[in-house]
Amino acid sequence: MASLTIRNLRKSFGVVEVLKGVDLEANTGEFIALVGPSGCGKSTLLAMIAGLETVTSGEIYIGDRLVNSVQPKDRDIAMVFQSYALYPTMSVKENMAFGMESRGVPKAEQEKTIARVAALLQIEPFLKRKPGQLSGGQRQRVAMGRALVRDPALFLFDEPLSNLDAKLRVDMRTEIKKLHQRIGKTTIYVTHDQVEAMTLASRIAVMHQGEVQQFADPDTVYNRPANTFVAGFMGSPSMNFIDAEITSTGGGAPAVNFPLSGGGVASLPLHNGVADRAQSKKVILGIRPEHLSRQSASNSGKQGFATMSALVEVVEPTGAETMAVLKFGDREVVGRFSPDEAPKTGENMPLAVDMTRACLFDPATTRLI
Repeated sequence: MASLTIRNLRKSFGVVEVLKGVDLEANTGEFIALVGPSGCGKSTLLAMIAGLETVTSGEIYIGDRLVNSVQPKDRDIAMVFQSYALYPTMSVKENMAFGMESRGVPKAEQEKTIARVAALLQIEPFLKRKPGQLSGGQRQRVAMGRALVRDPALFLFDEPLSNLDAKLRVDMRTEIKKLHQRIGKTTIYVTHDQVEAMTLASRIAVMHQGEVQQFADPDTVYNRPANTFVAGFMGSPSMNFIDAEITSTGGGAPAVNFPLSGGGVASLPLHNGVADRAQSKKVILGIRPEHLSRQSASNSGKQGFATMSALVEVVEPTGAETMAVLKFGDREVVGRFSPDEAPKTGENMPLAVDMTRACLFDPATTRLI
């Protein structure tokens, strides 16, 4: 196993700068997810780690070795692609053995390695089949098996589940997590799916326009996002944003205010000294959908909870939970409610807002206050 260190990495295609000084470090055995929208540079970064793209400037270290000029075959990596990249005329066993054949691994060792990896991935019944005779999930297991037989220092995954249907993606996500727990190899995993990133990674690098916006553990990225881009990208539904203003209440305690659609102003108390860090009275209030709930005896008057009401415009039941679009001033926000407190369309719903979980952002910089 090996660590991965990336220092001030830049990549340009002509005059277009795709990566703008990326710094990342993956400890030995860590699972790092690179996540972001299409075109953010995450797949380009993975290709540079693999040696499939040249470095414009900066450094890539695998372990203690600078690999900027090292050929892909000599980097001690294994890559699993979105498209599986299996040889259609070869059997599963032949696909898995191909790399070992090329490196001159003895037949007896090949057989032993394939048997071990096939058992690990539960693909022993498919070893004689061709890729065309397998389902998408089975093909992806074979692609992972071909990478595993190499026993590399570093695993690279390039959106490996994006071609699968929703249920199979969940199943394969679990399999990848189990696999990492068993083998403990350093893994870099590219995805545009923030749920995959949250469930799989020990740390997440959120990318946007060629830059890393935040690099932290999933809990920090979700609950203390570095800026409004991270806050809006991570989470489904995403965080609600409301233009607001910090004021002091009658007792001198700070509160955040914004106008309501029916007239009047909502005044929600602030906690944790966040108002003291604000450079301006104008702020962006960020509230996750699950931090809105119906007022009840259990949350009414509870420390850190504020109360208000909002008009329910749309209700979207999903079974385990109910989403609702609510009118906050001139903005629509989304709330996530349990079925037993589900709102009704047209209702003026009494809400409890968990202000201990609210975030404030600077409107000028969009960064977390």
